[in-house]
Amino acid sequence: MSRSMWRTMLALVAVFAALFVAACGSEDSGSDSDSGTPAQTQEEGGGSATEELFAGSATDNLENPEDGVKGGKITILSGGDVDFMDPGKTYYTYAIGIMSALHRGLYAYEPGSLEPTPDLAAGPPEISEDGKTVTIKLREGVMYSDPVKRAVTSADVKYAIERAFTANVANGYAPIYFGDLVGAPEEPGPYKPIEGLETPDDQTLVMKLTEGTGAAAAGALALPISIPIPQEYAEKYDKESPSTYGEGFAVYTGPYMVESDAQGKAVGYVPGKSIHIIRNPNYEDVDDFRPAFIDEYDIQAGNEDAAVATRRVLGGESLMLGELEPPASQLERLLEEEKPQLSAVPGGGWRMISLDTSRPPFDDIDVRKAVIAGFDRNAVRQQRGGEALGAIAQHMIPPGLPGFEESGGFEGFAPEEFDWLQNPAGDPDLSAEYFKAAGFASGKYEGGEELLIVGDAAAPDGPIAEITEQQLQEMGFKTKLRLVTRDTMFTKFCNVPDSEVHVCPSVGWAQDFADPQTMIDPTFNGANIPETSNSNWPELDDPAANEAIEAAKLETEPGPRAQAWADANEAVVAQAPGITYMWDYQSLAASPNVRGVQNGYSTTWDLNFTSLRP
Repeated sequence: MSRSMWRTMLALVAVFAALFVAACGSEDSGSDSDSGTPAQTQEEGGGSATEELFAGSATDNLENPEDGVKGGKITILSGGDVDFMDPGKTYYTYAIGIMSALHRGLYAYEPGSLEPTPDLAAGPPEISEDGKTVTIKLREGVMYSDPVKRAVTSADVKYAIERAFTANVANGYAPIYFGDLVGAPEEPGPYKPIEGLETPDDQTLVMKLTEGTGAAAAGALALPISIPIPQEYAEKYDKESPSTYGEGFAVYTGPYMVESDAQGKAVGYVPGKSIHIIRNPNYEDVDDFRPAFIDEYDIQAGNEDAAVATRRVLGGESLMLGELEPPASQLERLLEEEKPQLSAVPGGGWRMISLDTSRPPFDDIDVRKAVIAGFDRNAVRQQRGGEALGAIAQHMIPPGLPGFEESGGFEGFAPEEFDWLQNPAGDPDLSAEYFKAAGFASGKYEGGEELLIVGDAAAPDGPIAEITEQQLQEMGFKTKLRLVTRDTMFTKFCNVPDSEVHVCPSVGWAQDFADPQTMIDPTFNGANIPETSNSNWPELDDPAANEAIEAAKLETEPGPRAQAWADANEAVVAQAPGITYMWDYQSLAASPNVRGVQNGYSTTWDLNFTSLRP
């Protein structure tokens, strides 16, 4: 595949064109039977209603993100911690946003762009016509922080990818996008070199693949897996189980670093509590796009009440929300009175209440369809701002990605074949029919087992989890709800198949890069259910869906590829793996003296471009 085709696959067609007409302050409670997928119309003048709604907000800073002022300190209020500080482990957008300030991977995303920018790489990857060879040239002179303090080489990127396949790192997406590398391990195990990763010189990395999946592998090089890691420094930490690189000791190549001692110990990272980020004294600005305005960031976890955290930010100075969103109850005031302190960008994905298809009662597809059919999806969407902040998600490919229109667009697949999805306000009669088909004569669930529901305690996810529990109880289920911090939810429960969680109501997925594979392969392919860092939350392992996914991965031409992923999408949706309720916008807030710049890829505040107002 040619380089130009790689660019085509990575460029979004449009930024959520034609969204919705209702505003956050609508009187709509979100539960009317006719208030499902909103009208996909545009305001006069061409912009979507949501874009019009946020005109004049901090979102406008994306038009000139480089207009900041050097200096100062900002405190970031977070509900929980990152999942991991190791670039090879993290698969969480909040952490990925932080990584972009600390490290230089091969490719990165500038604010306002969803096409990757060469970062450590000197230019776009060269992809062979058969898609089986990818070649990347690296910039010279990018330096590591102490104690390594040498220039980055291609061997460091090679090691970074290789270690991701080990049991001690267990990267969640390495087998998905890089599993076709010649000699790639089939299962996580001890470290071993991968034959398909070649470094003919210090500035060249070549990937040799067994299949023509080079475009996907090239796209995935914008993920943290391509952040270089010096083997001579990290390998002793990588021998520990799990690896302590990142959380314990690390080196950095970006303009910032976690405060560290001379040996690289991350003294500024206190797990579950705080991350102290300072300037990297060894940083070399080698063709870097990052202005790095702020001198110092102090990230404070433990702010589980999003409403309280939002009030602190709005009424304080030099404060920003981390992964927390302003609750829906505060959005109207922000839009009316404090618009310059609010920012919102398309989330580039979906929100879902996942149902574990691998264990009773959700191993019965009729039970899953009954739950989805009877569930009031508008009620949970309202907790994220209602239809002005996102359409009801009828399938797994969000607006703007290839395959969206082929999947029926906003309306989804054929109503007569997917009847359980047709009433976002819930259809009790149809739900009863499916419960009866599952063997429950009463039209409600009659089993005796207790469902474990694990959700994020912070708003809006906490209230969404509570609504989920209430609706499941009304359908006859016995439940136990456990609310925890977001990092704990992922690392101890929802991302760990053996944790025996039945329902994860606080999960969502954003694209890894602008290709539909990233929305379906990591999240619904039965081949992708690792013991840790699992993102196939429903643990879906359906032969028909798996076959459709594997076939779509081999399509290289844009048109057939979009249709193939729409077919895979349909096969997944047919299995009713969860309650998809929103293709949303991600909103954030900052203090009046902060000029916040939100990154459209990570959807977090961009630490490289945010600054204090003069």
